Amino acid sequence: MKKLKGIITSLLVVMLVGMLAACGGQDLGSKNVSGNKGGDKGSKIKIGLSVSDLTLERWQHDRDIFVEEANKLGADVVVQSANGDEAKQLSQIQNMLSQGIDALVVIAINSDSLSPVVDQAKKEGIPVLAYDRLINNADVDAYVSFDNVRVGEMQAEALVKQVPKGNYFLLGGSPTDNNAKMFRDGQMNIIKPLVDKGDIKVIGDQWAKDWDANEAMKIIENGLTANNNKIDAIVASNDSTAGGSIQALAAQHLDGKVAISGQDADLAAVQRIVEGKQTMTVYKPIKTIATESADVAVQLAKGEKVSTDSTVNNGKVDVPFIKLDPIMVNKDNVIDTIIKDDFHSYEDVYKNVPENERPEKK
Repeated sequence: MKKLKGIITSLLVVMLVGMLAACGGQDLGSKNVSGNKGGDKGSKIKIGLSVSDLTLERWQHDRDIFVEEANKLGADVVVQSANGDEAKQLSQIQNMLSQGIDALVVIAINSDSLSPVVDQAKKEGIPVLAYDRLINNADVDAYVSFDNVRVGEMQAEALVKQVPKGNYFLLGGSPTDNNAKMFRDGQMNIIKPLVDKGDIKVIGDQWAKDWDANEAMKIIENGLTANNNKIDAIVASNDSTAGGSIQALAAQHLDGKVAISGQDADLAAVQRIVEGKQTMTVYKPIKTIATESADVAVQLAKGEKVSTDSTVNNGKVDVPFIKLDPIMVNKDNVIDTIIKDDFHSYEDVYKNVPENERPEKK
């Protein structure tokens, strides 16, 4: 009998140890070590958003809408701005990777310098989304942007419509931004045939470092001097460089007399358009790209597959590309586009226009 009791006791001990081990294994397995699949079912997703430069109005809008949408989807967002400093962006991203983020979203300063941190993220199992600007030579999981070649075409088409013949100055954006090169490709799709025909003469071709307005102003000041003020159109690739250019033109009393393009629909640029000082801007609906990017980032963080209709090669891989449509905006359609979307208010846009000269508010 004692022997039988001893056997039963031993069996009970073995069963109890097994049950405890099983419970311990379940707890351990529920921990999210790599932080790339959304963690515990009860924990919030954490997304890292690295912004190139929040001193620019455009990116402030993107940040606010992205964070709002991500929060709606149950995710927290860690936001850091490099303020145009490439080294700072690399350092900030490395810091984010150490904070247990589940997905990394990057608005790149230099499209060619981020492969080391993207490689680090991939090693840690953290998916990477390139926001608006493609990251080159890196294993990026997805890319959300507008059709940037089409943006450049729109800029050139608007100027050519207003100035079919004359002296053109090409003012590119930051030479380290892959988008700036794509804008130029689009611009030349429209301009080059007219150059070959002899209708357009390119009298200047320069790039504004960091999309800086002061840099653009200096470039155009020198361009005006070198060409005796004989510039008929300036192909500026965004509103910041357009603003700097218009400052240079104003000093020579040429603002409003030279056709000039832009992009981003910054408030100051839209005000210049309705005042007749800037020809056009390209409106890239920020709400569309920001909400789409937040949706994709959350999908990546959960380990879900992102559905896209196209890809773009970044020198290393074919990156799934969510391509969005830009909108050309001029004086005639500003109310039906930017104001209709509540991107800027009617009152703010027409602030400097006398009331009797304003179009009817819809």
